Amino acid sequence: MKTVTICASMKFEKEMQRIAFLLETKHDLNVLQCVYNTDNLQISEKERSFLKNAHFRKIELSDAIYVVDIKDILAIRFQKK
Repeated sequence: MKTVTICASMKFEKEMQRIAFLLETKHDLNVLQCVYNTDNLQISEKERSFLKNAHFRKIELSDAIYVVDIKDILAIRFQKK
């Protein structure tokens, strides 16, 4: 079983959850996901840094990343930069 980290804009957290479920149940993949702030709690810069570093560590532990780019949001974002 391969391990993948799912990556996408947090605007699409519901879609990421659905896709992660399908990847695990239908494609025999172990999916590492981000942490969802479902209660919309305030996050300090220090906590934001911890979450960012944890996400990069998940990528390091993975065999691959699975990028979810709904409506070319990521493509548009990177073109601006």
